[in-house]
Amino acid sequence: MRRDIEKELISWKSQKERYPLIIRGARQVGKSYLIETFGKTHFQNIVVVNLEFQPQLKDCFKSLAPSEIINKLQMLLGVQIKEDTTLLFLDEIQECPQAIMSLRYFKEKMPKLAVIAAGSLLEFAMRSPDFKMPVGRVRFLYLEPLSFSEYLDAAGSQNLRKFLLDVKLTDSIDDVIHKKLLELLRIYIIVGGMPAVLNEYLSSNDLMNCQRIQTALLQTYRSDFGKYAKISQHKYLQKVFDAAPRMAGQRIKYSNIDPDTRSRDLKNALNLLVLAGVVKPIYLTKASGLPLGAQINEQRFKINFLDVGLMQNSCGLQGRLSIEEDFMQINAGAVAEQFVGQELVAYSDKHLQASLYFWAREKKGSMAEVDYVINIGSDIFPVEVKSGKEGRLKSLRMFIEEKKSRLGIRFSQDKLSYYDKILSIPLYMVEQMPRVVESLPR
Repeated sequence: MRRDIEKELISWKSQKERYPLIIRGARQVGKSYLIETFGKTHFQNIVVVNLEFQPQLKDCFKSLAPSEIINKLQMLLGVQIKEDTTLLFLDEIQECPQAIMSLRYFKEKMPKLAVIAAGSLLEFAMRSPDFKMPVGRVRFLYLEPLSFSEYLDAAGSQNLRKFLLDVKLTDSIDDVIHKKLLELLRIYIIVGGMPAVLNEYLSSNDLMNCQRIQTALLQTYRSDFGKYAKISQHKYLQKVFDAAPRMAGQRIKYSNIDPDTRSRDLKNALNLLVLAGVVKPIYLTKASGLPLGAQINEQRFKINFLDVGLMQNSCGLQGRLSIEEDFMQINAGAVAEQFVGQELVAYSDKHLQASLYFWAREKKGSMAEVDYVINIGSDIFPVEVKSGKEGRLKSLRMFIEEKKSRLGIRFSQDKLSYYDKILSIPLYMVEQMPRVVESLPR
């Protein structure tokens, strides 16, 4: 399965002033497969150093000198590492902080050697008090689960993705195409974007097998608790991890997770899951200017789970998703809201860690809340994920009036349209949202 981020890797390879690259992302999103495929395709050879699977290789990094590191790796692995033709891939690099620190010297002493590192729990290594990040000497890329658009490519529907790339607001999407895309979207919401699950679905079309793999992945994340938390914290991690999927899109109140556990313990557990990439916070922002993150209230937030397929599996929603015609209504719309948040992250700048925001007004008699707030260039827009009833657009209109926004964006199962400052976009077109917005007159 090809990933859109490969374009960034190709661009990185061609740069004259190339920095060592670290691919970041949660466990099981496909980092290792991506890099190994890229290395085999674009280099004469790739040398993989897995510091979890081959812990003895950590000793190669006792010296930070690249020439010494390379000589030791060549002798121990029986390989050749050449500056102009080899990709050196340091996998699970969080297992060896010295290896992370050595990246700065690869940039300074051996700049012609292509070096990519990856680590699922890298954030925890970076929190260590004696760790020194090679700031200014490395570059980052962030990998997420496959987006809906990447799913279209993998499922052999490249023609539909190309069609969406060219759709204009003045175009009429044929009913047959619209229904086909909604059906593909339903499958994506059931299967999700985790590579192992998608690969199973594309090879077998067996949703039960997909569900088993999802369950196994959820257990993998539980098994990881021991890698970044004390045993005494595991019970809190378990409580938050089990609650997170069903609380997607809701304001977080620790009493709703477990009324008998101290908020402080649940908060610490949630922060660990955020670091592991399993959940993403959606912070309340005033949305009065840019950057949106400068105006957040860290005490008031919602959450988005890593993957919509894992989310619906954990909530036991697969059966309803398979038969319910209006999947926007399932779980009070939380599945669709989770999907849109995941898509917003997937199409964001891959060089930056994506952030999600929402907006609320809590004045008596004029309460309002919009699911997401985004910016496209210097413009700020409210985003709602709704069933389409006019009464549900009250918050969008309040935001537009209060913040003097050009328009509001509503995602639904309806076709593409624009009326009275409300841009209605079908759920399958999240990738196209910036292009469609920019096409509207100011």
